[in-house]
Amino acid sequence: MAKILIVDDEEHIRFLYSEELAEAGYEVITADSGYKVLDRIETEKPDLVVLDIKMVDYNGLDLLQDIRNRFYNLPVVLCTAYDTFKEDMKSIAADYYVIKSFDLTELKTKIAMALVASPNIWEK
Repeated sequence: MAKILIVDDEEHIRFLYSEELAEAGYEVITADSGYKVLDRIETEKPDLVVLDIKMVDYNGLDLLQDIRNRFYNLPVVLCTAYDTFKEDMKSIAADYYVIKSFDLTELKTKIAMALVASPNIWEK
C-alpha cells in the first residue's frame, strides 16, 4: 500500500483528500503547513507528496525545491486552485500539476501515474 503525504493548510481539503485517497487504498498522512515537512518526509518515508502551492506560512514552490534538493526521486503532485502557477519555472520540478477540484478523478489518476513511474525511493 502506497503512503501519501498531503501538505495543505486548508483542513477541509486535507480531510477530503484523506478520505478519498484512503478509500482508494492508500495510506494517508497529512501536514497543515510546510513547516518541518522535510523532517516528516525523512521519518514517515511517503511514496508520494501532494503539495499545495499557496499556503499561509509557506510557499509550496519553494518547498518543492527543498524536496527536490533532498529527496530527488520522491514524486510530487502540485495541487492548487490557481492555474497561473503552471507558468512559474519552479513548478516544472513537480511530476504533475493538478487544479484543485472536489472531483478527485484527475488527482487520483496523476497519483497512480506518478507511483507507477517512480520506483520505491526508500528501498536500498
